[in-house]
Amino acid sequence: MNSAPPAIGSPHGLPGHLVEFVAALRRHGVAVGPGETIDAAQVVAVLDLMHREHLREGLAAALLRRSGQRQAFDTLFDLYFPAVLGAGVGEVEVPRIDDADGGPVDVDALRDVLAGLLRDGDTQALAELARAVVDALGRAGAGGPGGRGAGAPPSWSAYQALRLLSPETLLARILADLRGPDAGPFEEEVLRREIRARIAAFRTMITDEVRRRTAEQRGREQVARTAVAKQVEQVEFLSAHADQLAQLRRTVQPLARRLASRLAVRRRHARRGTLDMRRTLRRSMSTGGVPMRPAYRTRRPGRPELVVLCDVSGSVAGFSHFTLLLVQALREQFSKVRVFAFVERADEVTHLFAPGAELSGVMSRVLREADLVTFDGHSDYGSSFGGFAEFWGGSVGPRTSLLVLGDGRTNYRDPNLAVLQRLAGQARHAHWLNPEPRRLWGTGDSDALRYAGVVQMHECRTAGQLAVVVESLLPV
Repeated sequence: MNSAPPAIGSPHGLPGHLVEFVAALRRHGVAVGPGETIDAAQVVAVLDLMHREHLREGLAAALLRRSGQRQAFDTLFDLYFPAVLGAGVGEVEVPRIDDADGGPVDVDALRDVLAGLLRDGDTQALAELARAVVDALGRAGAGGPGGRGAGAPPSWSAYQALRLLSPETLLARILADLRGPDAGPFEEEVLRREIRARIAAFRTMITDEVRRRTAEQRGREQVARTAVAKQVEQVEFLSAHADQLAQLRRTVQPLARRLASRLAVRRRHARRGTLDMRRTLRRSMSTGGVPMRPAYRTRRPGRPELVVLCDVSGSVAGFSHFTLLLVQALREQFSKVRVFAFVERADEVTHLFAPGAELSGVMSRVLREADLVTFDGHSDYGSSFGGFAEFWGGSVGPRTSLLVLGDGRTNYRDPNLAVLQRLAGQARHAHWLNPEPRRLWGTGDSDALRYAGVVQMHECRTAGQLAVVVESLLPV
């Protein structure tokens, strides 16, 4: 289906506009290089701009290289390549209570129109209706539906338009119209899902129209700062909501494969060991004492043991869960992995992260089955370190890498630095991964700076930061 060509707002024409679009993608975490930009320019030169959706798919194929970037791309594409400019209403006439132009909107009659279009599945007509609905019901702070503010330009609200129209409440009516007399439970459920998908698509049309009009008034970049969702690897663990944490957990296996492949490359490049002086001098005897062929010691890549000590209290549970899943996925890089959780006291939970174990509800099992709480359920790092050293201190030795996960907030209790220093001294390596921003270390009840003086501490606010740190810590 042909559509209106995308509107171009750059003074440098289409090439300049494409460069601005690519720069916006980079600002929002989508890595686009010069090669991809050249490919995108070739796509624009070949495709007919009258087919806007063809342009969208062509640019996506040229510019996107990783999964999880499509949502940010689509949002920015709609901002930089809108189908139309201006606040035109389109071909759908909004029903009003009286015949006067600009009179109060007849919301019930408008809902009847919407129900009919949703029933027919007419995408083009729904898009025109979305523009009309925003124009009639989406003017925020303008004295109610259909009202027009005086003086200042109108602001637009998708929430207001959707609240007044309530498209979700039309589901039963549309289902009754489409359901045949002999429809069974299966057919009815298929219809119900199809209608929900149409309603969700209409809601998206409303949101996109409001975003487009707001971008015309305030500028694309200002709208993009709030409209474009963060890439999943840029979401901060401590502020992530449930859906974002679920997305993060789905990235564990791809991230682990990527880290493992990078580690294999590093190991190939580091096959040679240190210079073997004795063998080099022996070889030089055949060349008059000149070391023409240096000899190197054979490298034996180490697979150290790993001991993980993680805070699983509510404030950092999401971060600990993601990191433990990543460690479990990378356990082949270590000869042995032991996992200890703590809140007020430490307890071993290695069996819950064993190979082949079900990990979907593992954190709930940790909190339910492990002995972690003694009094109030708030983190007590000092007591946990002390208990770990008393009962499992022998698990940390010269072949062990010790990894501590937590924010270092002790709730003003004794941090027990001496015990942590002793454990770090026993281990081959000791590192602490902290999900809090570095600027907050040492504020309030945080003893992070004091712990950082004993164990090397790394800021790991996002999955991207965590991947970089874990890659640098993996044994070569």
